[in-house]
Amino acid sequence: MSPSFSGAAIRQAFLDFYAQRGHQVLPSASLVPEDPTVLLTIAGMLPFKPIFLGHRDPEYPRVTTAQKCVRTNDIENVGRTARHHTFFEMLGNFSFGDYFKKEAITWAWELVTEVFGLPPERLVVSVFREDEEAFALWRNEIGIPPHRIRRMGEEDNFWAAGPTGPCGPCSEIYYDFKPELGDEQIDLGDDSRFLEIYNLVFMELNRDSEGRLTPLAKQNIDTGLGLERLAQVLQGVPNNYETDLIFPIVQKAAEIAQVDYFRASPEQKVSLKVIGDHARAVMHLIADGVIPSNVDRGYVLRRLIRRMVRHGRLLGIGEPFTWPVVETAIQLAEAAYPEVREREAVIKAELQREEEQFLKTLERGERLLFDLFANVTATGAPKQISGVDAFKLFDTYGFPLELTQEIAQEHGFSVDVQGFEQEMEKQRQRARAAHQTLDVMAQGSLDELAEFLIETEFLGYNQSSARGVVEALLVEGKSVPQVEAGQVVQVVLDRTPFYAESGGQIGDRGYLAGDGVLVRVEDVQKRGDLFVHLGRVERGILRVGDPVQAQIDLACRRRAQAHHTATHLLQAALKKVVDPSISQAGSLVAFDRLRFDFTLSRPLTPEELQQVEDLVNTWIAEAHPAQVAILPLAEAKARGAVAMFGEKYGAEVRVVDFPGVSMELCGGTHVSNTAEIGLFKIISESGVAAGIRRIEAVAGPAVLEYLNERDSVVRELSAQFKAKPQEIPERVAALQAELRATQKALEEARSQLALLQAEQLLPQAVSVGNLRILVAELGSTPPEALKTAAEHLLQRLGEGAVVLGSVPEAGKVSLVAAFSPAVQQLGLKAGSFIGEIAKLAGGGGGGRPNLAQAGGKQPEKLAQALQAAQKRLQAELEKGGKKPASSSS
Repeated sequence: MSPSFSGAAIRQAFLDFYAQRGHQVLPSASLVPEDPTVLLTIAGMLPFKPIFLGHRDPEYPRVTTAQKCVRTNDIENVGRTARHHTFFEMLGNFSFGDYFKKEAITWAWELVTEVFGLPPERLVVSVFREDEEAFALWRNEIGIPPHRIRRMGEEDNFWAAGPTGPCGPCSEIYYDFKPELGDEQIDLGDDSRFLEIYNLVFMELNRDSEGRLTPLAKQNIDTGLGLERLAQVLQGVPNNYETDLIFPIVQKAAEIAQVDYFRASPEQKVSLKVIGDHARAVMHLIADGVIPSNVDRGYVLRRLIRRMVRHGRLLGIGEPFTWPVVETAIQLAEAAYPEVREREAVIKAELQREEEQFLKTLERGERLLFDLFANVTATGAPKQISGVDAFKLFDTYGFPLELTQEIAQEHGFSVDVQGFEQEMEKQRQRARAAHQTLDVMAQGSLDELAEFLIETEFLGYNQSSARGVVEALLVEGKSVPQVEAGQVVQVVLDRTPFYAESGGQIGDRGYLAGDGVLVRVEDVQKRGDLFVHLGRVERGILRVGDPVQAQIDLACRRRAQAHHTATHLLQAALKKVVDPSISQAGSLVAFDRLRFDFTLSRPLTPEELQQVEDLVNTWIAEAHPAQVAILPLAEAKARGAVAMFGEKYGAEVRVVDFPGVSMELCGGTHVSNTAEIGLFKIISESGVAAGIRRIEAVAGPAVLEYLNERDSVVRELSAQFKAKPQEIPERVAALQAELRATQKALEEARSQLALLQAEQLLPQAVSVGNLRILVAELGSTPPEALKTAAEHLLQRLGEGAVVLGSVPEAGKVSLVAAFSPAVQQLGLKAGSFIGEIAKLAGGGGGGRPNLAQAGGKQPEKLAQALQAAQKRLQAELEKGGKKPASSSS
């Protein structure tokens, strides 16, 4: 392999070639796209989709990129074919209303034949069947024989952004691996012979809602050259996985598995390739801020990591291994994508945490699945896992459906996916039934009103009071012409200073006053473009069409503003102190507190929390003024404004900027200067979901209330302990130590009591040959003391078996079994025995062959369970123990 044809060299040569032809080289966009309609960046053109759709003007007429992409729609083919991947790099050149077909075709041919040196006789091109212009350019300008220019249909060679919008024909360049077969029967669908390496899209048409095609005012070029595919061709290897872009990762996995890749079995090679492919994908996803979860792109990441782990298990790797493999991927990628090295610590932490968790799930799920395989095989039924069983594995044990399918396929089983979906739908219906509320009815009525009501004009950024007209009144979800004192009402005004709950900030409070009428407003909600004021009529009669003066509660508004601005400062401080990749995952801005959820896979240390709190208070004291502006979305993001992930924004956005500290896209209300906040205090930090942390805090006047409440508690404790405030921790620690000592003494006393009670049970022992068995109930003895008593009794009995039961507290049963070696030699195991007995008392359990504990939930059935234990023990020992058991065996 020539060094000039390394993957890195191919990437750079492509970018340099188009840079020399007037293209601006842009860095790869994130795998987390701005486009809300897709989870991940799946194509090189995706970052430019707004330009192609006419939603955004281009900054440059020509650009070129090496774009990171992730696709998982055909994940089952990864490792099994020569060129399917989840992660791949798409090299592209783009023209926005600048050059068109002639330049695109000429340059593409020059690049692949002169720069990369591919022999023209090894290349075949395709065109859309109706694109005579492209056909003529390939034949006349490039000189390709007509029989090596293949006309293809719309499904292969016509690109469209969607059912409507920009579209156009494509032309593709294919590499021929088997030129010796001749040109007579060229079939581009034969992927064992032909490999598509370069796709040129000529965006020249617009399709309307009726399917009519009309020429675009500006014609665009969108191309894509697969880096891994071209590397396979130029490096002369049989598949993409053996190129220098991936093979070092595969080799690292093989080294850990102690497998020689070139001598590995076909299935071992598949597993090594899957690990090599997925390692690149998970590295880039985590580097771009994705964390493993059970939804959206977080689930894609989790699935990829879990597939890596499982294929490692198939290779015989028993210990965690994903980090060393991904570390190799980082070494390969860091020159082109330095962010993977910058985020190395985060990548490592997320991988290790996810792998450790999944290994437990995998071991348990595989065991259950193999039991199902055995049961189905034993019955002679068709080799299929039922939908009920697949759903139980998913819902109860966290075992993903696709993993069940994959393992089942490997063992010749199918999975009843339709049955699984039916079980899933039943669960959804149960959830929906549990969440029915009257608000649904109110929503429906408001939706009907919204058809003829104009949107509410919001004045609250600059006004605390405003004159408005009542547009609609609703009582219990129904539109009414008037309301009177005592009634709870929803009021829609044509204009209002009241902020409606959105963006995490709760709605304003205040009142509506009119001619002899007063409505106390407790909340404001948004329904589409309508602001709905929820309150109670305190006096008078209010009618549709009445003018009212709307006045917000300024004290509440100031509290909300302080908490909202403090939330922005908190996010900025977390990014600065803890991790710049932290992003918001939810928030609450209330009058009495704030809550901020953010992405992080570990708890904050006490030192980090203190640093964050100190930094926020420093910014407050520095009195940073607010600058609020309405900007085009692209300009706001270009300035560095932080957007809420997953939030949908319009063409123009409101930017709240505290220069040098924080800049966010936000529609909420804020202080005009950070000094207005006063103080900020963190109350707690906790985890709320996998990879999601939560900080609760107070700001402004709420800090004083919080401190007063704490001071009151401290004063009360000081009085009770007769100690100074600073002495309270020491006194509490002493009390805790005293309590632990008392509890230990109590446990010892209970054990001694249980032993005394146990001694009195010895005469009840029954002899079966040379073995003795004792089954008895021991009152309310706690589980640990019950176990001690069983061990003591067995020691006193010699060879034999002891089964004890108790009711330690209301609604609970405790059971324990202790078997001597002679009993175990007869095939009886304490763990399985006591587990079966516990089922009779509504429970279960198990343990070692010599000593095991179990529990139950039906104390009223304890006596029956112990009787069953006595009968079974006696029968088993009589059957297998007629001859004396040797105590020395």
